[in-house]
Amino acid sequence: MVEKVLDGEGVKEPATIDIVLCDDPTIQELNKRFLNHDYPTDVLSFLLSGGSSASETKQGLVGEIIISVETAERNAKRFRQTLESELLRLAIHGTLHLLGYDDATYSQRRAMRRKERQYLRLVGLAE
Repeated sequence: MVEKVLDGEGVKEPATIDIVLCDDPTIQELNKRFLNHDYPTDVLSFLLSGGSSASETKQGLVGEIIISVETAERNAKRFRQTLESELLRLAIHGTLHLLGYDDATYSQRRAMRRKERQYLRLVGLAE
């Protein structure tokens, strides 16, 4: 799924993206340590090298996506999705963050949701 997003967004450089699946206490600690938010979240993305976005990289995109499976399970039930589709959505979401997309404002969140659905449709998981 990550490769589909990178291809779809025109990333030509080599990319190394690790995906870490963890529990709520782990992601809460990371969220607190790096973002000063003392609560669990569904996904965190960390760009480890490649400038501020993949388009600026010379050596390729290197990043890490951390997903709380516990939060993903709750979200899947809440939105009546399978755990698989929610995990894929979070992988897409994290990849988009690594590519410079943000979701701080309403319009940014809408744009990211459109992108998420676009990539989920590629694998038959969104209408």
